[in-house]
Amino acid sequence: MTTRSAEHTTLVIERRLKAPVARVFRAWSIPEAKRQWFACHGEWAPLEYGLDFRPGGTERNHVADTDGLLHAFDAHYIDIVPDVRIIYAYEMKLGERRISASLATVAFEADPEGTRMIFTEQVVFLDGYADNGARLQGTEIGLDNLELFLEREANPIH
Repeated sequence: MTTRSAEHTTLVIERRLKAPVARVFRAWSIPEAKRQWFACHGEWAPLEYGLDFRPGGTERNHVADTDGLLHAFDAHYIDIVPDVRIIYAYEMKLGERRISASLATVAFEADPEGTRMIFTEQVVFLDGYADNGARLQGTEIGLDNLELFLEREANPIH
C-alpha cells in the first residue's frame, strides 16, 4: 500500500546577472535559448523538449538519466509580464511516479550591473519522496547554466 503524504517547502534564489533585463527574459522565453541552459545534468539524454511561452502555454522537458530513468518536467504558464515576471506551475515525475508539484515565480528587476532575478518556488514533495536538497541543487545548477549562457551570448567566439 502506498503511503500518501505532502511535504511543503519554499526555495528562493536571487541572482545578479550581468545582462539587461530584456536579454535575461528572452533567455527564458525563446525555446532555442532556454533549451541550451535549462538542463541541470549535461550528461543526461534529452528525450523531448517543447516550449509554448504564453499564458496558458506549456513547457515539456523529458530526459533520461545515466541509468535510463525518465525525469519529466511538465509546466503550464499562468502569468507572463514581459521583462517583469513569469509564473508557472509544474510537476516532476521519475518514471511514472509523480514526485512533486510546484508553483514558480521568476521576477526581473533592472540593476546597475544588469538584472536582479529572483526565483521563488513553492514545492510539495509527494508520497514520501525524499528530495534531500536535490531540487535546490538542480535549480542552482540550472541558474548557473543561465549565467554561462548569457556570458557566451554576450561574448561569442568568432
